[in-house]
Amino acid sequence: MGVREKSIMESEAKFHEHHHFEKATEALKAEHRIIERVLAVLEKLTKSPGDIRVDLWEKAIDFIRNFADKCHHLKEEGLLFPALEEHGVPRDGGPIGMMLFEHEEGRGYVRAMAAALPLAKQDLVTAKTTLVENAGAYLRLLREHIAKEDEVLFEMADEALTSEDQKKLLKEFEEHEEKKMGAGMHEKYLAIATELEERLS
Repeated sequence: MGVREKSIMESEAKFHEHHHFEKATEALKAEHRIIERVLAVLEKLTKSPGDIRVDLWEKAIDFIRNFADKCHHLKEEGLLFPALEEHGVPRDGGPIGMMLFEHEEGRGYVRAMAAALPLAKQDLVTAKTTLVENAGAYLRLLREHIAKEDEVLFEMADEALTSEDQKKLLKEFEEHEEKKMGAGMHEKYLAIATELEERLS
């Protein structure tokens, strides 16, 4: 096993064991690292010459819709952001409002990718262009978005929230995953991330 593979396995092992995180923001940052792996795959797909590799695009879009959005973004929207508002971080005109706007912007790009993919299968040039352009826009948006959260919003959260607040959020994150995604969700999407990387290496 190489150093990179060992590092990935170790990070994934910690990722599954939420009780090892002291803060909810640490759990969200760990999810960002997984999402970034699939963004790197998506970038490779946008630059692959020739035929659209439909099955890989489908897996990447599935990951984005379910792991990045339904799991990760909805934890922020339904749990972290309201907790920050309770501690005086404004929703409108502040970082929370901007993050919510960017979540919606990202969903628009993903919807456009999902709509273009069936047409791209038929080798329609315009559909391929639409697919690649929306993927590129999503990549730029989400990489900047993740940096803002890691470097600004989560720093604000760590200052605003108590240790007990953070632990309560971690518990609520687990409950969210069970309720919205079901058991084994992390394992499934971590496996998809690894499969995508291996097939495009």
